Amino acid sequence: MIIHVVRHAEAIERSPLVPEEHRFLTRRGRRRFRKAAKSLKTLGIEPDIILTSPLVRSVQTADILAESLRYKRELAVSGPLAPGFRPEALEDLLRTNPQAREIVLVGHEPDLGLLVQALLGVQEACALPKGGAVSFKRGFDGGEATFLQMVTGSGKIITSRAKALDRLQNDGS
Repeated sequence: MIIHVVRHAEAIERSPLVPEEHRFLTRRGRRRFRKAAKSLKTLGIEPDIILTSPLVRSVQTADILAESLRYKRELAVSGPLAPGFRPEALEDLLRTNPQAREIVLVGHEPDLGLLVQALLGVQEACALPKGGAVSFKRGFDGGEATFLQMVTGSGKIITSRAKALDRLQNDGS
């Protein structure tokens, strides 16, 4: 199974005028994520399912990705991917989609950083850049995950686990 972990792109700043769940992507966020999505397409990802947090900024990010990949199915909104998602919940998500050989999870920090940290099997905290993605290969029965690649929020492809770790553990960009 291949798992792609994607943080939503840059969204408008927090404001008392816009509820948290309604914050949407900025023009810059959409533009930059289109570059990241193009890089993911270049890598040949072909997800069986794209699961996204129900928050607007994640759904918009997932939609841009789906459009770029020419994904033919509907996006699947997943309540567990809303803020508060924990790495332990990954198994439940995967069990609810047993047919998926390749899956995309779109969500939020710090939750996805914790998931990436767990999948990488490292002690230091990880943080995904806005619009960034990290991909792993893992057996269907669980077990250890193998790092495949990282795509930065601006679309740069990183195939070195060490370089990706440096980015994920230092500044997240």
